Amino acid sequence: MDELSGEALLAALGIDLTPEKTSSKTPREERLIAGFEDIVRFYEQHGRVPRHGAGSDVFERLYAVRLEQLRKLPDAQSLLTPLDRFGLLSGAASTANEVTHISGDALLAALGFGDDDNAGSLDQGDITQLHHVRSHLDRREAEEIANRVRCSDFEQFKPRFEQVEQDLKSNVRTTLRFGRDASIELGNFFILDGQIAYVAEVGEIIKTASSGHDDARLRVIYSNGTESNLLLRSLQKALYKDETGRRVTEPNMGPLFGDTPESDDIASGTIYVLRSLSTHPYVAEHRELIHKIGVTGGKVETRIAAAEKDATYLLAEVDIVATYKLHNINRTKLENLIHRLFGAAQLDLTIEDRFGNPVRPREWFLVPLHVIDEAVGRIQDGSITKVIYDPKTASLLPFKP
Repeated sequence: MDELSGEALLAALGIDLTPEKTSSKTPREERLIAGFEDIVRFYEQHGRVPRHGAGSDVFERLYAVRLEQLRKLPDAQSLLTPLDRFGLLSGAASTANEVTHISGDALLAALGFGDDDNAGSLDQGDITQLHHVRSHLDRREAEEIANRVRCSDFEQFKPRFEQVEQDLKSNVRTTLRFGRDASIELGNFFILDGQIAYVAEVGEIIKTASSGHDDARLRVIYSNGTESNLLLRSLQKALYKDETGRRVTEPNMGPLFGDTPESDDIASGTIYVLRSLSTHPYVAEHRELIHKIGVTGGKVETRIAAAEKDATYLLAEVDIVATYKLHNINRTKLENLIHRLFGAAQLDLTIEDRFGNPVRPREWFLVPLHVIDEAVGRIQDGSITKVIYDPKTASLLPFKP
């Protein structure tokens, strides 16, 4: 038998000696790239740069601030230009003279990043006094935040992030500056460095003799498909330091039914479920599954009298397949709740109105009638917040934080 060399023998045993490729980029550069990729995705989805203003949601405002700061950071320009296929960095950029008046630390702070790369500088007035040199513990905590890895089972968590974004846009949830309530528990959502962060797992409590505070190892999933395994106290400190760090509140619809009238209440009304008679190929194919869910304080028949002329009703006549009588109902809260529950199954269809303008009708969902019936029952008994709609099984499943 021919004698094998050491390398050949290892290869025959399936052992690969090829060294693993490691990233040549620093944690700060990785974060700059990840933050810029969020802005690029926003541009791809909306066809414009993110803007400030009350009309923009919290994520768009965060992206707008981030883009402004990236435009002022010289080394970010050289790092991100190869990724800037839309020319986002060149628009309204600050001049070189303006940049020189802004320190690197200030820019990084505005971006929500720490000074990981600025250790070891000396005060010229006193060579025995070190500045900007953080303790080993501080460095370890910063590394825990920065060293995120790709989340292999992100598809399992993706619907949760999509739901939270929808909740924020429809005001079912809101955000609060982190600090007033500094607790961190299983199932909590936060905004850190412009990403939604979800506490997916909490390990055993760790007793820390030095600080006297309890700690725990967390598994935190981020909306960009990454995750980190960090200490609870490290996440708290990161949220404190991040000027844009926020707690995302739990869904709070408030009372849908009650004895005390509110400004948007209707004394009595009807939830109605419609089925379209449109000849559109997709609608015709899924007619038994596609339903419009709405609320009216008047007669449903009056509401749909001119459906064939209204893009809201897919420019076609409709059948009333179910109605539910209501009393002392808050219309806005109810509509937000329905959109939140069935948001993942909203019909994505664009049609042209009578004037040839593209319209994407809302309130149409790919949901079986019996599931809508169950949902209305749960709205009435208050258990609707304990379930989530699963489009794959077309059923309401228990919500697990």
